Amino acid sequence: MSGHVTKKEAVVVVPDSVKGKWKAVKIAVTNKETNKETVYPVAIGATFAIPNSGLSVKVENFLPHFMMEGTTLTSQSNEPKNPAAQIRIMEGGKEIFKGWLFSLYPTTHAFQHPQYGFALVDFLPAS
Repeated sequence: MSGHVTKKEAVVVVPDSVKGKWKAVKIAVTNKETNKETVYPVAIGATFAIPNSGLSVKVENFLPHFMMEGTTLTSQSNEPKNPAAQIRIMEGGKEIFKGWLFSLYPTTHAFQHPQYGFALVDFLPAS
């Protein structure tokens, strides 16, 4: 018996009540050098290259009512009560961040980049 503990990776479960109901999120990207914020709509499942930055953002999942049950991350309902987007940020082809943006708690687990800040500001329902 080894004392090796495997950290259980959280599993994202998108409930049927949420699946297909949202088409995109809007991510605000702040350039810390110029203090300029630009908002980009990014389709869920798509990758978006941020102009003139060398960075790209992929939106993996969107949970309108984010909640954690043990190691399961899911949505309690389809109401946007605690909206969260699971994103990956790539720089020069390398993943530099994988995590969540919370619109109500922009500083929670926020990605720290020397030049850019990221925030979830809006979400677009599928028509």
